[in-house]
Amino acid sequence: MSFNFKHDSNKKIHFIGIGGVSMSGLAEILLEHNYKVSGSDAKKSLATDKLEKNGAEIYIGHNSSNINNVDLIVYTAAIPNDNPELIRAKELNIPLVTRAEFLGTLMKDHKFNVAVSGTHGKTTTTSIISHIVLKANLDPTILVGGDLDIIGGNVRAGKSDYFITEACEYKASFLQFFPYIGVILDIDADHLDYYKDIDDIERTFTKFSNLIPEDGYLIANYDDERTARVASKAKCNIVSYGIENGKITAKNIGYDDHGCAVFDVYNGNKFLFNIRLNIPGKHNILNTLASIATALVLDIDANSIIAGIQSFNGTHRRFEIKGTKDGVTVIDDYAHHPTEIKATLAAAQNYPHERIFCVFQPHTYSRTQSLFNEFANAFSNVDALVLADIYAAREKDTGVVSSNMLGDEIRKNGVPCKNLHSFDDIVTYLKGNLTEGDVLFTIGAGDVYKVGEMFLEQK
Repeated sequence: MSFNFKHDSNKKIHFIGIGGVSMSGLAEILLEHNYKVSGSDAKKSLATDKLEKNGAEIYIGHNSSNINNVDLIVYTAAIPNDNPELIRAKELNIPLVTRAEFLGTLMKDHKFNVAVSGTHGKTTTTSIISHIVLKANLDPTILVGGDLDIIGGNVRAGKSDYFITEACEYKASFLQFFPYIGVILDIDADHLDYYKDIDDIERTFTKFSNLIPEDGYLIANYDDERTARVASKAKCNIVSYGIENGKITAKNIGYDDHGCAVFDVYNGNKFLFNIRLNIPGKHNILNTLASIATALVLDIDANSIIAGIQSFNGTHRRFEIKGTKDGVTVIDDYAHHPTEIKATLAAAQNYPHERIFCVFQPHTYSRTQSLFNEFANAFSNVDALVLADIYAAREKDTGVVSSNMLGDEIRKNGVPCKNLHSFDDIVTYLKGNLTEGDVLFTIGAGDVYKVGEMFLEQK
């Protein structure tokens, strides 16, 4: 691809699927640098409205006529080959690149690229690092997979050499990146519609670690066996972290009344500082240690690190307290993998509650099928569970797996579980069963958050 981010601002870039969280962020970065931007999506959204307000040409619906005086086209992995805009671009010989390739190209023009990878915790860790780097006044460009209040969304266009982004392993897209600092938080079985097995996933993370130059750094979670194994093969500098293992560690861990950790941070045997988190759960100790390790590599001072961590109250849809109604607290979380669900519900045990109700919306048929037994055993910490229908996302229902099937298996495990097939029915059920002191969790990567909002809005 012939594209130079710093010198090609006279070009017009078109995004197919511009409303996606990463695509809209890339488009916003270009608009901040005075590029001409157009894009299409299946439906209007807050993201498309914001881009249009900032000067982008937005088309609702995919049509060949949307390709108008375009120099380069960026598309997502979810766009099918028969998309009329893709077909038209090929007819006109307009250069085509994937979202990951384009993001990698933007990274090329920055020196200190931080790419946060791992099956779980990418958004939270990227957000904590962003807070720290902002407190250090390093003027970074940021691209994160969730809305972050400190930057007013999921993207920030900085003017410095610092670029902070999530690095997703789906379809090995992060192999298109150019990390100077690569973070691997953990390696778990996911996206098995693409990968053969967990060993295939681990090999792909090894390829990611090999993208880091010899003078660069791999930040690796040594509490995770597969991550430690990948790090042992890396050719760059290694900074390990963990609660049990690693150089950057947490000691003297305690928890406050809301399940948020307080601990001492050590670099080897050297005490660095004490930290109090504003986000709950043991898993967020690890996310914070990864962020601290990254900040130390960037030579950020302790005061900025502490200030950045203490200013972080979570991203939207990550243990996000949505509100309280009639004494019932509603919390929403993006968890969509069994490991993430267990971590969220473990953190919930330290949150004040009488009973924990959970509404879970499985995300994609392929994930539900490939991790069926793991999902069936992920809800032992709830007093009552409601299963919504599977959120299809990019997939079609083949009838091989369903939310009802998952519910049957969960009920066999002794968890009180009810299958309901509309959000209205779920809210009616919750209204009749929740009482003062209960906590309601809406969990999933789809639109299950609407259930909590509907519950809070009811009269």
